[in-house]
Amino acid sequence: MTVNKSSDGDFILVGFSDQPQLEKALFVVVLIFYLLTLVGNTAIILASCLDSTLQTPMYYFLTNLSFVDICFSTSIVPQLLWNLHGPAKTITPTGCAIQLYVSLALGSTECVLLAVMAFDRYAAVCRPLHYTTVMHPRLCQSLAGIAWLSGVGNTLIQGTITLRLPRCGNHRIYHFICEVPAMIKLACVDIHANEVQLFMASLVLLLLPLALILVSYGYIAQVLMRLRSALTWGKALGTCGSHLLVVVLFYGTITAVYIQPNSSYAHSQGKFITLLYTVIIPTLNPLIYTLRNKDVKGALKRLVRKNNSTRDKILSK
Repeated sequence: MTVNKSSDGDFILVGFSDQPQLEKALFVVVLIFYLLTLVGNTAIILASCLDSTLQTPMYYFLTNLSFVDICFSTSIVPQLLWNLHGPAKTITPTGCAIQLYVSLALGSTECVLLAVMAFDRYAAVCRPLHYTTVMHPRLCQSLAGIAWLSGVGNTLIQGTITLRLPRCGNHRIYHFICEVPAMIKLACVDIHANEVQLFMASLVLLLLPLALILVSYGYIAQVLMRLRSALTWGKALGTCGSHLLVVVLFYGTITAVYIQPNSSYAHSQGKFITLLYTVIIPTLNPLIYTLRNKDVKGALKRLVRKNNSTRDKILSK
């Protein structure tokens, strides 16, 4: 399939255009996962906000995570669906810049937010008697604010440096989104300094939060080993298992793109990995938290019963 030419300086998102049959299948899959992302994460936000039993630090951070996932997917998927469905594979420079800034900010925010959630689990398991004192509302708001500000700060620095690189008329992006590693490949100057800057930023916003998560779970494991109680282990797995699974999925995919060797990035492997953390994982997050968490499932059931009860009262009048 021949990718159409850009007009008026538009970028061409090559994506999966060399595999037209794959594009048709991906359109259906991506659309289904996007709808599930919207429904699942919205349900968690509503349950956490409307059910009093979920108004705790853990679910406050989970609400932030669900909101990030909704916005993250929305910054990428509509444009991806448009390109998969039709012959047009272009995106305007303004649209590309917005997608780059927004998706990078939200992805960076999620990295830090997952570390914050690990600290919350550490406080819950290792300091249970002082949990409400340690994780007071002001601290929770401050930690969430740090996560958001980290994402915004990173995207303003990395995004601006990337977009200011001279491209000498290069408009073909060998990816399906405007992402920093793909955009710097368009530059017609030496990009070694930019690659070093990208690697350093990845160390700070990927590996540093990951290290904090591992330290938190290291302390949690020490506490559990000392207690050696099946009941305690069960409670810990209930509160930490979902978060740990989300961490493994998210960091396992995003580090493969931002830390992998540059020579392999332009190949389809990089695009499919990006597809995982931009489309699939935001859908899996609410499923993981609802399937493994009795509190969330109970809150959702109560909301459904309350909605049905209200509807029946209205219809009976």
